[in-house]
Amino acid sequence: MGTFKIEGGHQLKGKIQPQGAKNEALQILCAVLLTPELVTINNIPDIVDVNKLINLLKKLGVKVEKLSKGSYTFQADDVNLKYLESDQFKIDGRGLRGSIMIVGPLLARFGKGYIPKPGGDKIGRRRLDTHFEGLIKLGAKFRYSKEDQFYGVEADKLKGTYMLLEEASVTGTANIVMAAVLAEGQTTIYNAACEPYLQQLCKMLNRMGAKISGVGSNMLIIDGVDSLGGTEHRMLPDMIEIGSWIGLAAMTKSELTITNVSWNDLGLIPETFRKLGITVERQGDDIHIPAHTDGYEIQNFIDGSILTISDAPWPGFTPDLLSIILVVATQARGSVLIHQKMFESRLFFVDKLIDMGAKIILCDPHRATVIGHDYKSTLKATTMTSPDIRAGVSLLIAALSAKGTSTIQNIEQIDRGYENIDERLRAIGAKIERL
Repeated sequence: MGTFKIEGGHQLKGKIQPQGAKNEALQILCAVLLTPELVTINNIPDIVDVNKLINLLKKLGVKVEKLSKGSYTFQADDVNLKYLESDQFKIDGRGLRGSIMIVGPLLARFGKGYIPKPGGDKIGRRRLDTHFEGLIKLGAKFRYSKEDQFYGVEADKLKGTYMLLEEASVTGTANIVMAAVLAEGQTTIYNAACEPYLQQLCKMLNRMGAKISGVGSNMLIIDGVDSLGGTEHRMLPDMIEIGSWIGLAAMTKSELTITNVSWNDLGLIPETFRKLGITVERQGDDIHIPAHTDGYEIQNFIDGSILTISDAPWPGFTPDLLSIILVVATQARGSVLIHQKMFESRLFFVDKLIDMGAKIILCDPHRATVIGHDYKSTLKATTMTSPDIRAGVSLLIAALSAKGTSTIQNIEQIDRGYENIDERLRAIGAKIERL
């Protein structure tokens, strides 16, 4: 088990480039299974979860060639469907939640798709019902082995239909879209997810020959086509990493510039940090955060009541950044209520912040009230364990602002979502060592 040793209390300075978006990569990489032609993808992040998916594609028979850092070609012209029923696949597929999105493309192109119950972050129950209910409505037959926890869908030919999704699941919508593009007739998906990464997937599929309209809205209309061709695609920068660096700059009173952030795809992220009193300046397509040497003050609502920040499906505020917001609030002037609506266990890392001296009241599994220190009392260094990707980085930010030397164990969780994070932080002055 790897460990980070962090000497906190140092100001950072410089520029940092966000990696390609992890959540987009997991969708886009599965889409290469929809065509036998060559697909080139750029700005792929070099992180554990993405590399696991690339290796899984290789075992499926996809030809993968690395062109340069972050750029690969994929060609799924000789897919090994027997691998799907092997014991090795049950191991490989279980280790990555994003592997669920191979089911839609395989079902659409080959008439069958299988997956073991996927793993992933320990952030509460994350149902797969949306995925399979959508595929069943397209005409697939569903089967599940309770003993092996193994799912399967099969169909001779998918047929377009109307469906209203129970939840606006991003991965569920992606799976259904990838199946529907090769279905017979028209499919309408209402209450579809509309995150920028899902928009990216739809735009890529349209370049491959799909006919998807309503991209960016919660109603997608898909006219099925017989086949798709190759294309070239570039990932967006990772908005969660961008938000992480905004929080890092504020907590460490550092002047940082985050480059090439694709401002138009950030939604409420800049404005939400501004509500905490953080100055977020737009410079072209970069974000500049000046050193907050005098701290930052949380806004109240216009009637004077305490600010509440909560997550919601896009275009609401992403749940992946609530833990960062919570950490940043620990040194603000004022108080804020953090309401985690979409997952049930993501606030349980706050006990580690309380051990560091933060003033946090965990009201229940979904709500925490943070009373900011206004830097009158710094966080204290400690030893802690990363429970998941986002909480792990939040604890890392806390440690970089704390007085003394902290250690974070189980950093493999952080590596699942952040590319060479220790090297990149050292480049802007952080005192961090990988043990």
